[in-house]
Amino acid sequence: MAKFEISERLKKLPPYLFVEIDKAKKKARDEGRDVIDLGVGDPDIPTPNFIIEALNKAVKDPSTHRYSLDQGIPEFRNAISKWYKRRFGIDISPENEIHPLIGSKEGIAHMPLAFINPGDAVLVPDPCYPPYRSGTLFAGGEVISMPLKEENGFLPDLKAIDHHNLHKAKMIFINYPNNPTAAICDKKFLKEVVDFAKKRNIIVACDAAYSEITFDGYKAPSIFEIDGAKDVAIEFHSLSKTFNMTGWRIGFACGNPEIVGALAKVKSNIDSGIFSAIQKAGVAALDNYDKHINSILKVYTERRDVLIDGLNSIDWKVDKPKATFYVWIRVPARHTSATFAKELLDKADIVATPGNGFGESGEGYVRMVITVDKSRLVEAVKRIKERLK
Repeated sequence: MAKFEISERLKKLPPYLFVEIDKAKKKARDEGRDVIDLGVGDPDIPTPNFIIEALNKAVKDPSTHRYSLDQGIPEFRNAISKWYKRRFGIDISPENEIHPLIGSKEGIAHMPLAFINPGDAVLVPDPCYPPYRSGTLFAGGEVISMPLKEENGFLPDLKAIDHHNLHKAKMIFINYPNNPTAAICDKKFLKEVVDFAKKRNIIVACDAAYSEITFDGYKAPSIFEIDGAKDVAIEFHSLSKTFNMTGWRIGFACGNPEIVGALAKVKSNIDSGIFSAIQKAGVAALDNYDKHINSILKVYTERRDVLIDGLNSIDWKVDKPKATFYVWIRVPARHTSATFAKELLDKADIVATPGNGFGESGEGYVRMVITVDKSRLVEAVKRIKERLK
């Protein structure tokens, strides 16, 4: 059999984190073990019926079965613009400041291809959602890590970035509410990022996928609530988490027309857009946001409290996050991230994600999710209490 060598860019990438987790999970289940999967942030709550009904109606219309326009259908872009105005009070033009995405992940991963050349650098938080790093490497760029430390609220210290490297930086990724740490930011931090980027002519790629999963009265801001942000920024949003539509693959990017346009040019050479019927379902989702969001937040708030109150009852000392459906947990002193995740699986049949899989600065933590039923979270705490000594 012929042997083929993979490209150098693929060799630079570590195994994709969640593929490795799936392998371990499958092995345990194949052994007949009752695994509680707190590893991957994939909502278990079904997509709302009003969205499914909109899809059913749209899919019966033959006009939706052809290629969608490069910009996406006008109805979807208009719905995004209206939602943005209602949610953040910001005007975003549906004509040249919005571009639909096949899920925000693909837009984020393709973003460096629009602006990064070999020798250029991208400022990437560490730990981080893996496509920030892999997208940079695919574009031939260099990753400059920005450690996210607990003592700094898991915000990057922009003043601590090595100034010898800054001249190479053309882009910075930020992500709040944050995956994997569940940290939040305020407008003061966003202003610091905008000022930093404008001073150095750096593009800000802001991942806001979890902007709507918030608790205890906290509302996540958009970077475009900061004066001048549209001069340097693009913001990525996803319908996956807000509307339980992870498998549908629909999201959008918005912001500076030049930046959005460059991403659109990359995508026009790679894909042919989102199925129009799914875009019409996206219209229904955004138009009915206010009727939907409180019910899902109620479910996640209850689950968060069940898991964290349970863990704290066995002296784990975990803070309640104000956003996302993630819980970022410091591992016991005798463990690394990997050994503790292994112990959870081997002894308690619980899948958790080792923090170092998100970057070096994630060492010493594991991430758990609350995208399972409350009863499974209660059972998880019970197993930890009884099986981990």
